[in-house]
Amino acid sequence: MNTQMPLAEKLRPQTLDDYVGQEHLVGAGSVLRNAIESGQIPSMILWGPPGTGKTTLAHIISQSLNRPFYNLSAINSGVKEVREVLEKAKDQNLFSNKGRPILFIDEIHRFSKSQQDSLLGAVEKGSVTLIGATTENPSFEVISALLSRCQVYILKGLDRTNLELLLEKGRQELENETGRSIDIQENELMLRFSGGDARKLLNNLQLVVQGIDEKKCVITNESVERILQNSLATYDKGGENHYDIISAFIKSMRGSDPNAAVYWLARMIVGGEDVKFIARRMLILASEDIGAANPTALVIANNCFQAVAVIGFPESEIILSQTAVYLANSPKSNSTYKAIKNAKQLVNESGDLPVPLHLRNAPTKLMKEIGYGKEYDYAHDHPDNFVDQEFLPEELSGTKLYDPQKNARESADRERLQKFWKGRYDY
Repeated sequence: MNTQMPLAEKLRPQTLDDYVGQEHLVGAGSVLRNAIESGQIPSMILWGPPGTGKTTLAHIISQSLNRPFYNLSAINSGVKEVREVLEKAKDQNLFSNKGRPILFIDEIHRFSKSQQDSLLGAVEKGSVTLIGATTENPSFEVISALLSRCQVYILKGLDRTNLELLLEKGRQELENETGRSIDIQENELMLRFSGGDARKLLNNLQLVVQGIDEKKCVITNESVERILQNSLATYDKGGENHYDIISAFIKSMRGSDPNAAVYWLARMIVGGEDVKFIARRMLILASEDIGAANPTALVIANNCFQAVAVIGFPESEIILSQTAVYLANSPKSNSTYKAIKNAKQLVNESGDLPVPLHLRNAPTKLMKEIGYGKEYDYAHDHPDNFVDQEFLPEELSGTKLYDPQKNARESADRERLQKFWKGRYDY
């Protein structure tokens, strides 16, 4: 047996019965399992966090159906490679009775629009069954024409039961391979370091076992922390800590630390992270964590997103750094984030209240006759372009959802709102 092979690769399941997790997709009677067992699978997008079994599931589908299997990585393949594979698949489909070939594209979110366009004809004509894997929301990263021809299946992060089952499989495999006794006395840190990622869990287990010299390998939280802390940087460069690193990046900007923000940004750049993923997360932060305290932050983050999408690496790292530092240095407020959360909760609690008559649209004579828009007072006809009138349903009158925070920009908002809405809202 190849002892240099990563443990996760050695234990990659070959059948649905060996597959761990995703019971909602491949458990007995589930929709995808039924499709596989019937031999009638649609083109699909598998969307989920790293290490949840997307690639493995694609291979199992191919083996279960005995279909020809073509594998492309979006990182290394261009339109030319896509067309070459599609031609091979088309020819094999014509001269073979094994069924429609499966084309698996890992990290399909990294494909450009033109690359995704090149897949459309083959998918639509049925010369291949496409299986795309992505960690990103396909609504944003897969063109609508291709997405409409695919079924999207969502894979979930593995739960504790799944991870403990995999840990035991890994322990047994390593015992057989090394001839050593392996005793996992504590698994909390091992599970925590995995982040729900099966590949990371098993490869971390292999690292820990290799890092313990004693004949009997006793694994504790202390040994896991000691050994893995020395290995995490290597894993980060391979993208294993995708979600941990982006979390640290966001929290550093939210915490107004530009030094830490640039450090975590560099970790992602060196690790080959998708430039649009980084920029998109800054765009979200600009609204969620800065918001009304500095509305310009959203403009700058949006310009950053558009610029890096056009430029790409390496030049875009300068734009990313400039934006990260700006966002970290900006005053912070989550008042607008809290406002929409409060409003959604209110909608769920109060239901579909009717729109007050004076606020309703009145495009027809009948609507005008029954009072639609009748008492609406046009704000621009009054001093300061303001008139005191009710804009909420009567049942919610006076309900305050937006509460300005204490920063220069929102303090001015509060003064203006106090002046206009004195007596109606508690500002």
